[in-house]
Amino acid sequence: MQAPDPARTVHVGRDGWLFLIGGTNSVLIQYRRLSWHFLRIRSWARLIRQRNARAQALGIRCVQTIVPEKLSIYDNFTDGLRYDPARSPARRLAHRLMGLAGFVDLVAPLRAARDETELYRRTDTHWSYDGCHIAYRALMRACGAVPLPDIDSRPRFTTEGIWDLGEKLPGQPRETVTHWTLDRNAVRAWASPRVEAYEAAGRISELHVGAHVIYRNASPDADPRTVMLFGDSCAHFTHTLLTGFLAESFAELHFIWSSSIDWAHVERVRPDILMFEMAERFMARIPVDDFDVEAADRAPTDLSAPHEAAAAA
Repeated sequence: MQAPDPARTVHVGRDGWLFLIGGTNSVLIQYRRLSWHFLRIRSWARLIRQRNARAQALGIRCVQTIVPEKLSIYDNFTDGLRYDPARSPARRLAHRLMGLAGFVDLVAPLRAARDETELYRRTDTHWSYDGCHIAYRALMRACGAVPLPDIDSRPRFTTEGIWDLGEKLPGQPRETVTHWTLDRNAVRAWASPRVEAYEAAGRISELHVGAHVIYRNASPDADPRTVMLFGDSCAHFTHTLLTGFLAESFAELHFIWSSSIDWAHVERVRPDILMFEMAERFMARIPVDDFDVEAADRAPTDLSAPHEAAAAA
């Protein structure tokens, strides 16, 4: 099998900024003006509305968002890449869902703040803690909750490494990134056997879809409600990024790594808030909401099998 061409997967922009343009989700193609893109956005809007209505029928508040690609935010660093950021799938979806309670547009606030600080890692597909903090505040407002006023003043540390886009290039550029030490009050109360198996093997970076954890927070400053979050690596199952922010803010947080919602599980747990987060590149596929949380929790873990597909694909 021929290795993918890095030039067709990663675009090298200005000042060391790297952008995912290919991969299994054909990221750059999603910004083109094609008739089937219109149909896909319409299908996404229908799904978001259906989820919102179904949650409301259960007496559950529903909050949904799409995490923009760097192409949608930092087009000023793409250095001549030919595409129209206004054709961002996340932006088009937000326009179609304008006025829908519970849908949070992150393109506008992130673009507004892009010159103040780096909202994404330069050599990675993921947002920085500063970018995630902007999203956290917007999502808290949609939940009718108050963001923790001091969370952005918590201790920080740096790590140098080769991140998911840098590792695709021949030179594998390194980058020093800043992490926030979010964990203060929330503790992980439960993790699925699958999560525990990968952790025991020291292979948490290989675990993606199906990861399931629960955090509890006894702090009097925590919002007393329970949140169930279906998300991906922009949240993660560790006490980092969006999961970390939310675990520190609510009395209980359930995180399930899936773009598809398990409604039977939602009905069993009956969270106060159902939240959905997904990276924009994965809009290439429409979820059918047939995920089975209990089956994923019970599934045998074969650590000798090839690891799962990288989240940057």
